[in-house]
Amino acid sequence: MHKSHLTLLLSLCLSLVPALEGNTCTNVIVTKGASKDGSTLVSYAADSHYLFGELYYHPAADWKAGSLLKIYDWDSGKYLGEIDQISHTLQTVGNMNEKQVIITETTWGGREELMDRRGRIDYGSLIYVALQRASTAREAIRIIVDLANEYGYASEGETFSIADKNEAWIMELIGKGTNIKNGINTDKGIVWVALRVPDGAICAHANQARIGAFPLKDPDNCMYAKDVISFARRKGYFEGADEEFSFKKAYGPADFGTVRGCDARVWSAFNILSGGWFSYYDAEGKAVTKDASEYLDYAMGYNLDGDLPLFIYPRDPVTVKAVADVMRDHYEGTPMDMTQDIGAGGNALPYRWRPMEFKAEGGTYLNERAIATQQTGFWMVGQARDYVPDEVGGILWFGTDDAATSYLTPIYTSTTEVPECFREGNGDLLHYSPTASFWINNRVSNACYKMYNIMASHVRKKIDAFEIDQMERKTHSVDSAATVLYNQAVVRLQDKLSSKRSVMVSRRPFAKVIRYVTDYTVQTAQDQFATWVSLEEELLVKFMDGNVKPQAEDGSFKHSEYSEGQPEKVEWPGYTELWKETVAREAGEVLKVKE
Repeated sequence: MHKSHLTLLLSLCLSLVPALEGNTCTNVIVTKGASKDGSTLVSYAADSHYLFGELYYHPAADWKAGSLLKIYDWDSGKYLGEIDQISHTLQTVGNMNEKQVIITETTWGGREELMDRRGRIDYGSLIYVALQRASTAREAIRIIVDLANEYGYASEGETFSIADKNEAWIMELIGKGTNIKNGINTDKGIVWVALRVPDGAICAHANQARIGAFPLKDPDNCMYAKDVISFARRKGYFEGADEEFSFKKAYGPADFGTVRGCDARVWSAFNILSGGWFSYYDAEGKAVTKDASEYLDYAMGYNLDGDLPLFIYPRDPVTVKAVADVMRDHYEGTPMDMTQDIGAGGNALPYRWRPMEFKAEGGTYLNERAIATQQTGFWMVGQARDYVPDEVGGILWFGTDDAATSYLTPIYTSTTEVPECFREGNGDLLHYSPTASFWINNRVSNACYKMYNIMASHVRKKIDAFEIDQMERKTHSVDSAATVLYNQAVVRLQDKLSSKRSVMVSRRPFAKVIRYVTDYTVQTAQDQFATWVSLEEELLVKFMDGNVKPQAEDGSFKHSEYSEGQPEKVEWPGYTELWKETVAREAGEVLKVKE
């Protein structure tokens, strides 16, 4: 982990701030048995007003004995110290590695007194160091635990999604505070629990601790710190039998803000992917199916005695595209739909500028925080597949800025190059770059914010066309061609190894495979970037000054009979009925047309 990685990442993922007061992150986990194509899927939106969207890349490397790795806090860039380096580190591309391990996070803060001010490794460094070392999800869990316990955990309460091509886990952890005796923190390390997401199920988390009670004698599906319960008792967070212990109630108790600002996003993701029906197994192992609306009182923060199931079983297999579209949700069609009150303005904008709360007429009110948000730095859907080799199997579907008006492009995790539009250092939050994906996506999204109900749908059609083509057709062709190259390389390697002659065996037997997927990764990303540059120009011409200029099927603008430079007809879509009614009510005496 290098200091250049996100020195100010995810300011609201720092949950010492109330849950409604900043940026938050959202994860959806889909097991291979729940996905349409047998993939394991993990989505992640890294949302922050301080985060520039770019793609972090570290090639595999060998290290001399005794090498040390400098650790910098992922959020602030503060130097924390050094840890021992291992002899070989794996290639990482964003939040995936060459073995198709995926690690993402959401921060929930929890009890402030459990911060270890002397800790030497933070949550962001745990992610990237584990990705550089782990070949499986289970191994990543062990590495995270060992690192935090050996060096001290320097962050707050955290939920990790940890997955590979065979299984997926949700892991929650928090530090144990600072208890200095003879110059040593006797409480150094973490309390934690990790649950395997049952195959066929999905899970989600969004900046609020999710794991309640967990099985104490099922090591294949549940791992936990030996003192996770006894430490809570010692601190006064829990009384009762071990079987009654709830991790989230002890270490991350909920309130209105954490439920409405966080668990409501989990409810919405489940609602979409389940078709409105939550099917799960209760604590007694009984199958339960309930209408999603039965959980609304809890999700909206009205009944904090309620809860959401940790896992649900979707009725229909989940596609990569479906997961991507969940990340574009604004609570449409629910009581929290932000397009349905006057705060949406005259064009149904599903966003509210910060701060997250406001006061009026003696009361305090909130601005909803949906899954999609304007301050996204980067977002992704990690796809791990066991039916093709690692050189082909891992795809990081990667995008920048607001998910609702940006696209995901495929990044094969064996790539040896990063597309220029995603390259680290190609612009930042204070320096515009015309070749950076983050900036062109911001130009498109901010253009849409002025006439959202008119413009965003135009952009969404182009997103859908590109993503469907990539997710359902083109990457399948790439997979097939790359697998043929892989199999040919295996045959050649076997022939050389079985030969009685002394032969030189290539150190990179799959170089052609990797070159092929690298070329596809880079070319596709750069071509789509160019398309988005043209789109931003099209939006300016088409929607300038509140007008809508008609286009032909080929995308060209229709012109008048007499001039190719004059539109055939200009349409004026105006404002929503809600806006008209509100303006008439509030300013009718001034604006009313007299008979």
